[in-house]
Amino acid sequence: MRGWIEFPRIEGETSRQAHADLPQGTFEREIGRDGFFGPAAHIYHRHPPTGWISFEGPLRPRAFDARAAAADGTPPQAAALLSNAHCAISVWSLTDAMTHLMRDSDGDLLLFMHQGAGDLFCDFGHLSYREGDYLLLPRGTMWRLEPSAATTALQIEARNSGFKLPDRGLLGAHAQFDPAALETPKLDAAFRNQRDGGWSLRVKRRDQITNIAYPFNPLDAMGWKGNLAPVRLNWRDIRPVTSHRYHLPPSVHATFAADRFVVCTFVPRPIESDPGALKVPFFHSNDDFDEVIFYHAGSFFSRDNIRPGMMSFHPSGFTHGPHPKAFAAGAAAAKTMTDEVAVMIDARDALDMGVAAEAQEDQAYADSWKPK
Repeated sequence: MRGWIEFPRIEGETSRQAHADLPQGTFEREIGRDGFFGPAAHIYHRHPPTGWISFEGPLRPRAFDARAAAADGTPPQAAALLSNAHCAISVWSLTDAMTHLMRDSDGDLLLFMHQGAGDLFCDFGHLSYREGDYLLLPRGTMWRLEPSAATTALQIEARNSGFKLPDRGLLGAHAQFDPAALETPKLDAAFRNQRDGGWSLRVKRRDQITNIAYPFNPLDAMGWKGNLAPVRLNWRDIRPVTSHRYHLPPSVHATFAADRFVVCTFVPRPIESDPGALKVPFFHSNDDFDEVIFYHAGSFFSRDNIRPGMMSFHPSGFTHGPHPKAFAAGAAAAKTMTDEVAVMIDARDALDMGVAAEAQEDQAYADSWKPK
């Protein structure tokens, strides 16, 4: 029952406030349930919880170059990276205009445009896109892209589900971004001036493709109304929630939510300035979610060996946290602002790694936490 005053048990040497004023010489580890929303305990260790000297087996932390794995071609020719029954993460690159239409009948699609610029044409009209845009395409939407610059996109599919906005709770509906910032397609001149004549539609259902041929362009809407449509949101429109005295959990950066996973966006923000507050992510054992991060731009403040275009994959079941150099930099308050942009997917169900990701894997990633 949320809201009731609780009296947590305390044993030994601890901090009065989680993630702040840690006892001298200790490293805090959070064991939590329900992705930082459920019961939690904080254990104060003498050694870093990630100070392993070897790590073998299927739970090892993994990282790979997602951009290099991108399939060069027109959707649905996407390189599968990670997937389960509810979430499929893939990546693709596109240089020329799509000569066919696409429709996903397995779930909503969320495209994050890592590189490039161009135009989206769909049932509802025309939208331009640029680097850093999210394009949310509701299940069943017909669409195609015309790049004006070579495009690489991270694709997140909510299988048999849909994307919604997360509950902002006490923050209110306009926190992080005002819903008015979500832009919808227009029935403008670019939409009306599309090529007519024969068009092919490729429909994906149960991961199989059906081809439907039309003697005309089926993107021929004269008008539309309602409260369902594709939307565009750029990471630059997101105003992150911050605290100068307390390191907030990653769930506070949630941007979209589906039935069994959530999509968060990390954008530049002030680093905690209170002398006692942790300034990097806390060590934690998140035993209910697999955690995935796609690194879009900048220098990620909890990592020291990751470059833009890479993706990390931390299966649930082991403790993880900042790399040693990043932890030391945070303790020294070496920076006052983060400069990273990243997309995080937290999945309730175990994800399987695709062959395209395995082919681009950094096999030494688990060793990057070893004491130097």
